[in-house]
Amino acid sequence: MVDKYGAGQAFAGGLRVRSTIDLNLQRAVEQIGLDHIAELGPTTSIVLLDNSDASVVAMVGGYDFENRPFNLATNGRRQPGSAFKPLVFLAALEAGWSPSDSIDDAPIRIAGWAPENIDGKFDGRITLAQALARSRNAATVRLQEAVGRGRVRALAERLG
Repeated sequence: MVDKYGAGQAFAGGLRVRSTIDLNLQRAVEQIGLDHIAELGPTTSIVLLDNSDASVVAMVGGYDFENRPFNLATNGRRQPGSAFKPLVFLAALEAGWSPSDSIDDAPIRIAGWAPENIDGKFDGRITLAQALARSRNAATVRLQEAVGRGRVRALAERLG
């Protein structure tokens, strides 16, 4: 607004600024992030969108802005596979899986390709919720194979 209207400029009648942020949801998302920072990590970002128009209703771009002045939600770049992971989990939910169901985060090989996790380790049997929260590649690929690539592809196409 300073760029558009100048700093300290007096406005007859004032300005009305509207935001799509829902303050109650924003506070809740911040608290969830703080409550789970140990398992999510300080570089976690959270973005909630309104289902009707995709406007941002809550957003957290990190938890240590003083030492890490970077908004991961708006400026972070992830590999396409990481951005696609939630679709695999959504397809699983639509197929009847539950976030508390478990999946193996263990080495898997498909047609010569062997996905690895970023830390080079495997967590063994974990819940779907843990696999998504920890962005476990091997577990996600295993889940995709269990759910079916066609189902995941159809969901991605349906979502645009």
